[in-house]
Amino acid sequence: MSFRVDPPALLVLADGTVYKGYACGASGTTVGEVVFNTGMTGYQEVLTDPSYLGQIVTFTYPELGNTGVNGLDEESARPQVKGLIARNICDRPSNWRSTQSLPDYLSGHNVVGIYGLDTRALTRKLRSTGAMNGAISTEILDPVALLEKVQAAPSMEGLNLVNEVSTSEIYEWSETTEGMWEFSDGATAEKPQLTVVAIDFGLKRNILRRLASFGCRIIVVPVGTAPDKILSYDPDGIFFSNGPGDPAVVSEGIATAKVLVQQDKPIFGICMGHQILGLSLGAETFKLKFGHRGLNQPCGLEERVEITSQNHGFAISADSLGEEVEVTHLNLNDRTVAGLRHKERPIFSVQYHPEASPGPHDSDYLFEQFVEAMTRYQQTR
Repeated sequence: MSFRVDPPALLVLADGTVYKGYACGASGTTVGEVVFNTGMTGYQEVLTDPSYLGQIVTFTYPELGNTGVNGLDEESARPQVKGLIARNICDRPSNWRSTQSLPDYLSGHNVVGIYGLDTRALTRKLRSTGAMNGAISTEILDPVALLEKVQAAPSMEGLNLVNEVSTSEIYEWSETTEGMWEFSDGATAEKPQLTVVAIDFGLKRNILRRLASFGCRIIVVPVGTAPDKILSYDPDGIFFSNGPGDPAVVSEGIATAKVLVQQDKPIFGICMGHQILGLSLGAETFKLKFGHRGLNQPCGLEERVEITSQNHGFAISADSLGEEVEVTHLNLNDRTVAGLRHKERPIFSVQYHPEASPGPHDSDYLFEQFVEAMTRYQQTR
C-alpha cells in the first residue's frame, strides 16, 4: 500500500506565530485575514461564498473533503477564499454527488491550502487575540521572510472588496430551490409574481434561489447602479445582498441606499446588506474581534431563539441607531445587533443568512415576510 506524502507548508500570523503543516491545493503563497468557521458541514459553500473574499479560512471541524465537491453546492462561480486551513484533508471522497476531490478542486482554482496543524489551538488563539492577517506558503518556508509578506498586507478594516465580486452586468435569475431541499412554509410560484431588484454586493446563489421559489422575478444589478435605474424597473421590493470587506467604505452602496430608503418600497437586507441599510439610516459599524462565522449562532430577543448561519467580521453599533429604527434580533453570544427594522417604512434586515446554505432553516420565514410586504405594496399601488 502506498501513502500520499504532501510537501511541507507554512502558516505565519501577523504576530509572528508559526504553524507547520502540509500543502493541499495549489502551490504558492497567499496572504489574507485568518478567520475561523465553526460549521460542521458545508465546506464547499463556505469556500465559494463571496463574503469570504480576502480571507484565509480555518475550519474547526477536523475532517474536510469526505464528500468531495460538486457543481450544485457552489455559491458562486469559483472559490472566493484566499486560502484554506484544515486539520485533515480527504483526497478520496465517498459520496454519490461528488465529481471531484477537494484537493483537486483547490488546485484547479489555484487556492493554496495547509493541513496537518492543530486547528483547535489556532482557533483558540484567534478567539483570544482576534482575527489577524496571515500567510500560507509552500515555497517560502522561512518564517521571517513569510512574516514580511504578512506585514505588507492591508488590514481588512477600511478595505472595500465589493467591486471585486459584484456582477459587472445586469441579469435576471429564475432558478429555484426545487429539488435541492424541502421546506414546509408553502413557498410556491402560484403566488402573484413580484419583481425584486437585488443589489449585488457579493450575492450567494441560494439567496436568489430562495427568492425565486416564491415566484419572484429577480433582476440582479451591480453595486454601482444608480437609484434611478433601479427604480426604473418599478420593483415591488429591493434586496441588499451579502458581501465582503468593510461596509463603512462601500460609499456607492450607502449613497444608493440613502435614496432607496426614502421610497415606500419594501427593502430586505442580509449581512453586508444589513450593514449598508444601517449605515444609510445613520448608524455606525465597527469591526468585531473575531467575527461570527458558522452555522450555529443563536439569535433572538425574548422568547424566540433562532439558530442561524453567519459570516461577517463587522457589526452595527446599537448605540448609533436612531429613534426610527428598532432592533429585532441580537446575537445571543455577544449581544451585538443581528436584525433591525424601520418603524414606519417596510424596511428590515438581518446580520445572518436565512437561506442557510449551509445551516439550519430556522430563519427562512424572513423571505416569506419580505414576500408578504411586497404583496401588500403591490395591492396598494
